[in-house]
Amino acid sequence: MNVRWKTVLVLAFALAVAGCAGQNTHDLLNKTMVSVPASDIAATHEIFVATTRQPATKDPRQVFDGDRSLTTNYARVDVTVPKVHQLGAIERAKGSANSNPARQFTATDVVHYGDASQFAKAVGANIAMNGDRALVFVHGFNNGFDDGVYRLTQIAHDTKYPGTPVLFSWASSGKTTGYIYDKESANAARDDLEATLRMLAKTKVKSIDVIAHSMGTWVTMEALRQLAITGDRDLGGKLGYVVLASPDIDVDVFKKQMIRYGKPDKPFAILLSADDRALKLSSIISGDKPRVGDYGNAADLASYGVSVVDLSQTKGGDRLNHAKFADNPILVQLLGNRLRTPAGLASDEPDPAQLNNIGQGLGKAVGSVAEVVITTPFKVLTIATGG
Repeated sequence: MNVRWKTVLVLAFALAVAGCAGQNTHDLLNKTMVSVPASDIAATHEIFVATTRQPATKDPRQVFDGDRSLTTNYARVDVTVPKVHQLGAIERAKGSANSNPARQFTATDVVHYGDASQFAKAVGANIAMNGDRALVFVHGFNNGFDDGVYRLTQIAHDTKYPGTPVLFSWASSGKTTGYIYDKESANAARDDLEATLRMLAKTKVKSIDVIAHSMGTWVTMEALRQLAITGDRDLGGKLGYVVLASPDIDVDVFKKQMIRYGKPDKPFAILLSADDRALKLSSIISGDKPRVGDYGNAADLASYGVSVVDLSQTKGGDRLNHAKFADNPILVQLLGNRLRTPAGLASDEPDPAQLNNIGQGLGKAVGSVAEVVITTPFKVLTIATGG
């Protein structure tokens, strides 16, 4: 067996063990209600949902499954976070067991909206009540509906995001063997994400921030490209931060997307890591073409007007190193520090003094010498850290 196929098998095994989501089942709701004292709950988050998934009929506990819908469905999921929650973690029950709200993230209620107008009214009211900002999260490959709900809950909670969390959940199969199916589902969801962003822009929202992960970055870039083609690339000035974490996009395709989109007017960041094992397998599947998320030429990407944050020397929360932006405790705090300043007021260039403080904290987190390299269209900043 040649080295290349040995690599494929090793990476495929790692994906099978961990995956982007790491769950064998995709139950969101408990079989029976589990009550705990209010003192055991840190917070309850209302997660608004626009999804191209079909409602789950075989297993209603999933709420939405991996089958594609030709129309967008809308809902809201209420999720509690336990007091024992650790920064960067998603505490979950094993298998199909009930979640214990005192120890695990727990979905306590689901509200379905009959159509886009009902959803727009509900999410608009929440936005007006909670800071006039919205955070749209687009999940990646091998994610069940539950995975996206819990990841956005964790991001919103850990970053202390001052606004309304909105999950755009496209129809991933939630299976490690579903890469091609997921890629086609991502393609099919482009118009739906564009329509969702336009819907949010019609509310009284002042800033719409977007975080996309893995294959979800493809859906996001295509939606942004489509907005640019129509002459409304920044949603009437309401588009805020764009953060592409571990982008599973061919580098040449991304460059063409950025050429069509144009150089961003607001902070636009790519988070990449050379040790991202999930993207190495994606690269092999794609004919040994590099993916943006593990591309070695940050300056090349930055020339398109984006900031590139190289996380190669930082630790991830699992063996794939594919979600460092959210599961590394220090990095998720850094993301929160950035997001809490509205994009319209933020500088394209990070504050060097703040970066030094960040570096010290990061060194304590990784426990060894590490570097974070930030390449902007203007300069390269290297943060050297020590344990």
